[in-house]
Amino acid sequence: MNERLWNILVDSFPKLLGYGIRVTVPLTVFSFAIALSVALLVALIQYANMKGLRQVCRFYIWITRGTPLLVQLYIVFFGLPGIGIKLDAFIAAMLVIGFNEGAYMAETIRGAMESVSRGQLEAGYCVGLNFPKIMWHVVLPQAFRTAFPALGNSMISMLKETSMAATISVMEMFRQAQVINGRVYESLGLYCEVAVIYLAFCTLLSWLQRKGEKRLASYGGVRA
Repeated sequence: MNERLWNILVDSFPKLLGYGIRVTVPLTVFSFAIALSVALLVALIQYANMKGLRQVCRFYIWITRGTPLLVQLYIVFFGLPGIGIKLDAFIAAMLVIGFNEGAYMAETIRGAMESVSRGQLEAGYCVGLNFPKIMWHVVLPQAFRTAFPALGNSMISMLKETSMAATISVMEMFRQAQVINGRVYESLGLYCEVAVIYLAFCTLLSWLQRKGEKRLASYGGVRA
């Protein structure tokens, strides 16, 4: 590695890491919160087999999973202003990434809920619980344990998907790497550096995921 490249990487690292902490991580967290909320609602509607609403949810999942995230970002950020709806780039990215991943997470949660024996629903009704209480106290806690690994993987995927926000001018970590590269023209070194930072973030999330899985397994009385 020549001295010029080394100096560029040393100088750019704190800038990239700073944008990662200030923008990429919050974008991931807020998007995940949206995705989880949407996924829970959609999964519950499908599990309860609410006629009409269930079809709306299936349509949402079909559209979202069948179109690329990048196209969805462009429709929301560049397309909606044509009909008078203009969103801040960060808000647009947060909503699109959240609703995109929410479709996948909804299927994960629905599958986990359906893995809970229907006999437990009947038992809940027998002891006087209504449907919302059965969901909250019986079905969802068990479903969450089953879905937790997949939901953790979804969050890791969302962290990497935030790099797509650079295409709509969100100044997150990858966008900052592009800006720096536009001045110094060291594509390989800078993009490898930002890849290492993404890898570090994902490694931390993977470690937290494993810790969470062990905690849930021990709570259930099973050794991890």
